[in-house]
Amino acid sequence: MLTVIEAVKLVTEIALLALLGQWVLGLLAGAKKEQNLFYQVLAIVGRPFVAMVRFVTPRFVLERHHPLVAFLLLVFVWLGVTVWKISTCLKIGVELCK
Repeated sequence: MLTVIEAVKLVTEIALLALLGQWVLGLLAGAKKEQNLFYQVLAIVGRPFVAMVRFVTPRFVLERHHPLVAFLLLVFVWLGVTVWKISTCLKIGVELCK
């Protein structure tokens, strides 16, 4: 079970860092961000999570807010999985979680 928890936590962390990196790089690159190779790579990594948010959110949520909503949902997932991991480690013993 601990392997599943760590896998979910790892995927969440990768997606969070990709969305955060895409946002920071978008600020730095400005109008030419779509031509930046690293921005495109980060967009590819974050695209499944933004698409999932697009599917879940109601129509009145603007398209440009979907990455922010995805980021916030991933933060809540990460917090939940972290609490789940801590409780699992306390149940089975901290020595087994190393």
